[in-house]
Amino acid sequence: MGEKRLYFPRKVGMRNIKTATAAALCALVYFFLDRSPAFACIGAIFGMGSDYQNSKLHGGNRLFGTLIGGLLGMALFRIYLFFYPDGRPSLLMVLLVFIGTVLLILLCQMFWVGGVQPGGVVLCIILFNTPVETYVSYALNRILDTGIGVVAALLVNSMFPGGFTFRWMEKMWKEVASPKPPKA
Repeated sequence: MGEKRLYFPRKVGMRNIKTATAAALCALVYFFLDRSPAFACIGAIFGMGSDYQNSKLHGGNRLFGTLIGGLLGMALFRIYLFFYPDGRPSLLMVLLVFIGTVLLILLCQMFWVGGVQPGGVVLCIILFNTPVETYVSYALNRILDTGIGVVAALLVNSMFPGGFTFRWMEKMWKEVASPKPPKA
């Protein structure tokens, strides 16, 4: 068998720069809001595509999945609190996550097919990892933060053309990847 070689990228493309710019833009805005930028940055990174249309698809998956999963998670957690107001663990949660996942998939098939995975993440976090006192604010904040990140990705992607690379980075990578032998 042949020896596997580590692939070393030789250029920094425009998508790379646009993704980093969108994430940094979110971090900058959130710095002034004195709020964690984590989920907005994640939304920006997941929302960036190779072009504006691709960003709409990726960002839409993240945004609509988070929206559907967040709203569904709030509703199911409210039902759970009806039976267990203190939020203690119960086997009822097993049934609710089953029902929630089925409903999530059906809702995503109706509204945004690509939203199942991000929606499932938010649904499970709300059901299994959110304190009783904060499940509504948690869900609403995830929806808001994701929306801001996706909007940042769309804005940045609409402002910069695709297919552009930084020539100086290409030159540097070529030198690193294929160094010249020392002169004798």
